[in-house]
Amino acid sequence: MFRVARHLMKAVMGDSVDVSETDGVRSLHLGSITIQSAMRIRDPFALELTYTRGMMCFLLFSTTLKQVLAIGLGGGSIAKYIHAYCPELVSKIVEINPKIIQVARSQFYLPENDLHLEVIEGDGLQYLADNNDTADVLMIDAFDSNGIPPDFCSQDFFDQCANSLKSDGILTINLWGSDKKFDVYLQRIEQSFNGMVLILPTGKPGNIAVFGFKREPADLRLASLRERAKILEKTHKIEFLQFVEKLAEHNPSSSNRLFLPRNVTGLDI
Repeated sequence: MFRVARHLMKAVMGDSVDVSETDGVRSLHLGSITIQSAMRIRDPFALELTYTRGMMCFLLFSTTLKQVLAIGLGGGSIAKYIHAYCPELVSKIVEINPKIIQVARSQFYLPENDLHLEVIEGDGLQYLADNNDTADVLMIDAFDSNGIPPDFCSQDFFDQCANSLKSDGILTINLWGSDKKFDVYLQRIEQSFNGMVLILPTGKPGNIAVFGFKREPADLRLASLRERAKILEKTHKIEFLQFVEKLAEHNPSSSNRLFLPRNVTGLDI
């Protein structure tokens, strides 16, 4: 049974929320020197960090997405980007720490709530437990000063992620490739999504975007994905074509298409 950990709020609230600025880039830090979010001041709605652009690759796999749910706000980079460049999407972001929300709005130009953006101060774990079958896309980027919290990488958590998505929904989660438990987390996601998972490394060995699919995308032919990437690049400041090639390199594929494994069962994880 999925449980909401009551100690999580205390741990998160204990982190300091700090802002630094170097060479025209403003960064958010949570209790450490690690950069949680970054914004180029002269282009505040662009996605400065490569991994955030990689997480937007859910746009490659469907043209009918409407509802985005995100757990964890950070500096609001992805929330701002979707608000500015994806008018067809409605975003809901759940953030447990009111200090982060305040800093995102005062220092990182996060817009106020409107018809296309709603930031909720609350427990993301509880929100997932209370809302099944509601999101087309679920985005998880929930690092704190100690890395990814244990409650955001359990089998129960990933099962709940799958439950929160609609029948053709997509999970996109940011993981750290050098984490010694990365393979364990990936296997858990595969278990929750019936093996229908793709990975997209965006650094060496840094961040890895992992995509979990409730239903196999209609067209995984590389020619189709490349054509979709070209269309998206006309209106987005994201290197979608490069990401398609990385998807082909790091996932099961032939010269013509990507393949999604299926029916992962019985894993001892």
